[in-house]
Amino acid sequence: MHHPLLSVEDLSVSFISDKKSLKTVDGVTFKVDREDFFAIVGESGSGKTLTALSIMKLLPPNAASSGRIVFKGEDIFKKSNEELRQMRGRDISMVFQEPMTSLNPVFTVGFQIAEVLLNHLDITKKEAMDRTVELLKSVKIPSPELRIKDYPHQMSGGMRQRVMIAMAIACNPSLIIADEPTTALDVTIQAQILELLGGLKEKNRMSLFLITHDLGIVAEWARRVEVMYAGRIVEKASVNDIFLNTGHPYTRGLLESLPKRKGEKLIPVPGQVPRLNELPAGCKFAPRCRYVIPACWEKEPELIPVSDDHFSRCIRAMEI
Repeated sequence: MHHPLLSVEDLSVSFISDKKSLKTVDGVTFKVDREDFFAIVGESGSGKTLTALSIMKLLPPNAASSGRIVFKGEDIFKKSNEELRQMRGRDISMVFQEPMTSLNPVFTVGFQIAEVLLNHLDITKKEAMDRTVELLKSVKIPSPELRIKDYPHQMSGGMRQRVMIAMAIACNPSLIIADEPTTALDVTIQAQILELLGGLKEKNRMSLFLITHDLGIVAEWARRVEVMYAGRIVEKASVNDIFLNTGHPYTRGLLESLPKRKGEKLIPVPGQVPRLNELPAGCKFAPRCRYVIPACWEKEPELIPVSDDHFSRCIRAMEI
């Protein structure tokens, strides 16, 4: 029987303050297979990062989560703090959005990478530093034996992100979660970082879970994709189906907002993501949707099948 590497079932995350509860992730379900390239797409504030932090069990103290997250057959929510510490970095690693806030400014990058190795592997300090040089070389940082002595502020944004990737792959984990790994970088460096991640995934036979707002990146790299809006999954399918047989107005809006030919005007998605304490009663995308009809305001639709293994949370999915 086939078992996925990671299975997230009905995940919900709520923030509690002043005796009020605000649900930011609502009933999210997905699977990541072994050696898979899976992506979640959505605008800022849609709940993508909170979903990833739930998998790592790194949510802030005022957040409460429910549902089930199973990694390699074990429920992450049932693990002790020590088991979670051993899992992070060794079995699941995360590349965060902004490396300057993830790297410690008072330690060299070499020290920080070696620390990951020393925490998880039975090796000496010299072996850890030798392995650190190899890791920096693998992420294509020139003169790695010199750069291990650099502090984060002495490196460019692209170099710092490469250091974060080196830390993530240090113990050859089964799964890497990359949270908007190219957001703060220019287009050329973005392409290099994605090429690097894709190459390392294949070489080390890892699974890669990419969080992004850019469907252009998804088209080039991912195998399966789920589209997230206001804390909910609104469409899920293979990448080919998402592009060729779009089943949700929000996904269509994201596709139409991509740059195509030089000089061609972009078509933005109108409006903005609603506040989570001001969500409409029916479909959460209804206030921004050009396909909206009166029934859309009455009840939030379920995920309905568009075709085999393709689902959309839209009552007009078959028309779109």
